[in-house]
Amino acid sequence: MSGRVGDLCLKQAEALNEFRDRLQDILPNLPAQDDHYLLRWLRARNFNVLKAEVMIRKHLEFRKQMKVDTIISDWKPPEVIEKYFSGGMCGYDRAGSPVWYDVIGPLDPKGLLLSATKRDFMKTKIRDTERLQRECQRQSEKMGKNIEAITLIYDCEGLGLKHIWKPAVETYGEILTMFEENYPEGLKRVFLIKAPMIFPMVYKLLKHFLREETQCKIFVLGDNWQEVLRQHIDADQLPMVYGGTLTDPDGNPHCQTMINYGGTVPKSYYVQDSVKVQYDSSVTIGRGATLQLVYDVNTSNSLLRWQFASDGADIGFGVYRQTQRGGSEKVADMLEVLPSERYNAHLVPEDSSLICSEPGVYVLCFDNSYSLLQPKKVSYKVEVHPPADSPTQSPQSSQQ
Repeated sequence: MSGRVGDLCLKQAEALNEFRDRLQDILPNLPAQDDHYLLRWLRARNFNVLKAEVMIRKHLEFRKQMKVDTIISDWKPPEVIEKYFSGGMCGYDRAGSPVWYDVIGPLDPKGLLLSATKRDFMKTKIRDTERLQRECQRQSEKMGKNIEAITLIYDCEGLGLKHIWKPAVETYGEILTMFEENYPEGLKRVFLIKAPMIFPMVYKLLKHFLREETQCKIFVLGDNWQEVLRQHIDADQLPMVYGGTLTDPDGNPHCQTMINYGGTVPKSYYVQDSVKVQYDSSVTIGRGATLQLVYDVNTSNSLLRWQFASDGADIGFGVYRQTQRGGSEKVADMLEVLPSERYNAHLVPEDSSLICSEPGVYVLCFDNSYSLLQPKKVSYKVEVHPPADSPTQSPQSSQQ
């Protein structure tokens, strides 16, 4: 049985009922509550109800942390990403699923990562994925059948050494992991076209980020790629440059009103030399070590802001809140406020903040535990700003 609505065995149907019962407390907060949606999470965990529950609850936290519900209306990527980050939705396949194109060759990963933060790229891909999810919903309503996955076309022409620059590979790997963990069963099939000789090397670098089920949906097409695409996508839904008849209103065969082709990022966008921050402190974090900065936040809804840069390599960073007083609590026992992740702060200085909904002792943790060979110098500045109608609060910090 496929594990989809109308094609469930008895065990799968029982798992769905149990899954729904276990999620009663969070169902209203999910983007959808129907069986189609819940079955996606179950299929992603081979109908292991407990594992699927852990996965979907983590996704709900992810939505809160990244403000996913309002990301389309309330967030706009930096100009450099809008202009030079390639890709776009264009047309539908024969079953009505949206088709997304990623155009690799013109992409300038180094220029992009020197011009915007990794978090900006992550949020851009979340925004794009949420738009595609909404498009799937519109298509479902329009066609009277469930459409929940997209067709993805990777145009690999021009793929080269610049695309396997280590920070770029790591960033793309994190985006793939984010997609796998938060949008299960979101891909119907992936077509790779015009793959050069270097492709197997690149795929080997990224393959381990993908679930086995996702890998089975990837098809590397040969010289007949246009013919294969037309088997799955009607000619009037396929850009002329890819073997169809679809063009822009002005006749452009590349459909550039729908697909961004990227390009080389002008150095005027680079921020490493243009961002000038007067940091309060600099510290070297040893190999395999961490640094904790502790701040008392006395007023609810205070703004906690941090700025930091690292020398030579990336650095891990996360925010936690102590659940008990005394200062001896381990990070693993604290409440996770902002999950720890690795930031390319050696390329683009980080500048971010969060609203502390509850007062308490907040711990900013710089993490170099993954680096067994290289210490990291980090320069940072941290500020605590109470709400406008509260008395001024001076940040009090200590290192642990």
